[in-house]
Amino acid sequence: MQAYKNVYSEAQQDPEGFWLEQARRLNWFKTPKVAAQVKKNGLADWFPDGEVNISYLALDAQIEAGRGEQVALYYDSPVTQSKANYTFNQLREQVACFAHVLKQQGVEKGDRVIIYLPMIPQAAIAMLACARIGAIHSVVFGGFAAHELAVRIDDAAPKLIITASCGIEGTKVLPYKPIVDKALAEATYKPRTIVYQREQCQAEMQEGQDTDWEQALTTASPLEAIPLPATHPLYILYTSGTTGKPKGVVRDHGGYAVALNFSMNYVYGLEPGEVFFTASDVGWVVGHSYIVYGPLLFGCSSVLYEGKPVNTPDAGAFWRIVQDYNVSAIFSAPTAFRAIKKEDPEGEFIQRYDLSSLKRIYMAGERLDPATYEWTTELTDLPVYDHWWQTESGWPMCANPVGIGAVKVKPGSSTFPVPGYEISVLDPLGKGLGSKEEGAICVRLPLPPGCLTTVWGDEQRLHSSYLNAFPGYYCSGDGGYIDEQGYVFIMGRTDDVINVAGHRLSTGEMEEILAAHKDVAECAVVAQPDELKGELPVGFVILKNSSTIAHEQLQQELIQSIRAEIGAIACLKTLHIVSRLPKTRSGKILRRLIRQVLQGDDVAVPSTIDDPSSIDAIKETMR
Repeated sequence: MQAYKNVYSEAQQDPEGFWLEQARRLNWFKTPKVAAQVKKNGLADWFPDGEVNISYLALDAQIEAGRGEQVALYYDSPVTQSKANYTFNQLREQVACFAHVLKQQGVEKGDRVIIYLPMIPQAAIAMLACARIGAIHSVVFGGFAAHELAVRIDDAAPKLIITASCGIEGTKVLPYKPIVDKALAEATYKPRTIVYQREQCQAEMQEGQDTDWEQALTTASPLEAIPLPATHPLYILYTSGTTGKPKGVVRDHGGYAVALNFSMNYVYGLEPGEVFFTASDVGWVVGHSYIVYGPLLFGCSSVLYEGKPVNTPDAGAFWRIVQDYNVSAIFSAPTAFRAIKKEDPEGEFIQRYDLSSLKRIYMAGERLDPATYEWTTELTDLPVYDHWWQTESGWPMCANPVGIGAVKVKPGSSTFPVPGYEISVLDPLGKGLGSKEEGAICVRLPLPPGCLTTVWGDEQRLHSSYLNAFPGYYCSGDGGYIDEQGYVFIMGRTDDVINVAGHRLSTGEMEEILAAHKDVAECAVVAQPDELKGELPVGFVILKNSSTIAHEQLQQELIQSIRAEIGAIACLKTLHIVSRLPKTRSGKILRRLIRQVLQGDDVAVPSTIDDPSSIDAIKETMR
C-alpha cells in the first residue's frame, strides 16, 4: 500500500517531472522537455515539443534493443485451423512494405484510413503501417453492418479502406466485401479499397476501385518510420454515443506510447520478453492498446487470437493458448469467463493444460461480478484482477498496482486510481460525495497522457459529452462509489449506453431503428442483466392504432432490422409489444423505471410520472 501511495502522490504533486521521467524510457526522435501544455478546454497536449513514431517504438526500437529474433506476434486461429509467428524483424519488414503500398495508393501524413478486418495479422500490420507514415487509422469492428460502416466512412472521410474477403464467426464464413460495397453505396464519401483475399472465400474485385493486398506488395519496398510531433493523431476509434451518431475518439502518438509503456509493468506486471494474451478484437480499444501497441512497444510477445472463449472448439480454448505460447498474463472481458464457466462449471478443461507459465488473469470492459471473480480465482488458483477504463481513456484508470506491489483484492472493486488519474464521486450539482456514497465517477482535468485528445471533427461534442456536466472534470458516464480505504467501485452506466459482452452499444441508436418501422408509434430499449453477456437489450414497442401486423411478424422484422443496421453483436432478441410506456409529464420515457420492473427491483415511482398505471401495463406484459 505504501509503495502505491508514494508513486501516486509523486504523479499528483509533480506531474511534469513524473511523466517526463516515464517519457525518457522510450526512444524519441526528439526527446521532449515539456510534459504538458494545458489547453483552454482543460485537456492537455502531452509532450508538445517531442517527436516520435509509435510504429518505430513498436518495431525498430525493439530490434535495436536486440529483440529482432524474438516473436512479436503469435497468430492463432482455431476457426481456420492455422497458426503463424512473426518475429520483430519479420513484422517490421511486413509493416514497412505495406506502408509503401499505402503511399502508392496516395495516402499521406494526416490522411485517414479505415481498417475493416477480422482478427488476422494483416489488421495489426495495417495499423502499424498507417502509423509509420503518419496516416490516421480508424479500425471498425468487423462484425458491424454496412450502415454502421457507412456512418464512420462519412465522419472520418478516409482516403482508403482496408478489408478482407471475409471474417469467420464460429463455423460461419462472413463475406466482408459485400458489406464494404453496400457501405460505400450508402456513404457520400467514396474511398478506394485494398482487399486481403482469404482462402475461405474470394472477393469479387472491381477494376479501378479495388486493389489486391498481396499483389500490391510485389512492387513495394520497405519504408522508414517518419518522425512525427508527439501530438500527431494516431487513430480515431468510434464509440457509441447516446444519440446514435458515434463519437470518434482521437488518440495521439506520444502521450499514448508513454501511458501504455508505463501500464505494461505497473498494471500488468509484465517484463520485456514475456507473452501477453489479450482475448479481444482489434476493433475495440482493448485490441488497440493491448494486442497491438502496448505489448510490442514494451518488448513483449502478443497473441492475436481468431476464435471464441468456447466452441472453437471447446471451453479449453484460452487454457490451450496459455500452454502453447507460455503466456504470463491473460486479459479478457468477464463475459468470456462467464461463457467458459457456463460450459465448464467444474473447470475440467483447466486441469487438461499446463498453466504453469500463467501468473495473473485480468478482466475489464464491464463490471466483474463477484461470482465470476470467485469462480475464476478458485478454479485457476491464480490472482484475478478487475480494472476499469474506457475507449476514451485508452488505458486503465483504476487498477491493482501489481508492478510495484499488489494490494488486497476486494471483489466488485477495480482497486485504486492509477497514477495520473484523480478520481472523484460527484452528486448532480458537482459536490464531492463521502465514502460509500454513490454518484457520478469523474476525473479531474487535465487527464494524464494517453487519453482522448478530442472528438474527431467535433470539438462541441467533446464538451457536451464529457466536459460540460461537471466543469473542471471529465465525466466518465459511469456511476459508483469510493470506500473508506480508497477502493473504487464502478456500478454501471449512468447514460443510455449498454454493455453487451464488453461492447458498448447505444440504446438510442436501437430505438431509432425500431421507431423507423411503419407500424411502430413509440419505443424504448433498456438493458437487462444477463448471466453470460453482462447486459442484453430488451425492446418495448407501442403500435400505431392503424397497425394490423401480427405481433410475431413485427417482432421478427424489428429484430432483423437491428441486425441489419447494427450487426448481430447488438443481440436484441426480446421485444415486448405494450399499450403504453411510463413517462414524465413532459413526455420523457422513464427508462430507469422500466429497467427496475424488468429486473424485479422495487420500483421507485417519481413524482413527475404522468400515468402511474403505465407501470402495471409493463408488469402485465412481462407476466
